[in-house]
Amino acid sequence: MLVETVKLSRIVMKLTPELVPFLTSHELDSEIVLRYGLEALEANDVMEIIQFSISEHQKEAFYH
Repeated sequence: MLVETVKLSRIVMKLTPELVPFLTSHELDSEIVLRYGLEALEANDVMEIIQFSISEHQKEAFYH
C-alpha cells in the first residue's frame, strides 16, 4: 500500500483549484496523509479532506 504525505494545497491545486480562495494559508499548509497516494484521489475525496481540515483548525483555534 502506498502511503503519501502531502500538503493540502497540493491536493486542492491538483483536483479542485477553484476552492483555493476559500481556504486559509494555515489550512492550505496542513499536511495530509493519503493512504493510497495522491493519484488515487477524486474530487469527492478532496471535499471530505477539506471539511476535516477546516474542522480540525477550528478545534485548534478553540483550544488556544
